Amino acid sequence: MHPFLGRPKTQNTVYMLKIIVKDGENIERALKRYKRKHRNIKVMQNLRDGQFFTKPSVKRRREVQKAAYIQNLRDQEDI
Repeated sequence: MHPFLGRPKTQNTVYMLKIIVKDGENIERALKRYKRKHRNIKVMQNLRDGQFFTKPSVKRRREVQKAAYIQNLRDQEDI
């Protein structure tokens, strides 16, 4: 039996976000920029997705379902 069978994948990826706070900029605004950047690069989603192996067929099925859902929303918007 393989010693790593059934254990979650570990990644050695380091995520470092840099937010330059400009002179006179409100700290709330800088925090808002940080949160937006954090959300856009999908740090937490990548960590969750990399925890366990997902079969390629399951990934494709999810992508197709997501595309169909978005298309359905756009079709309803046109009505």
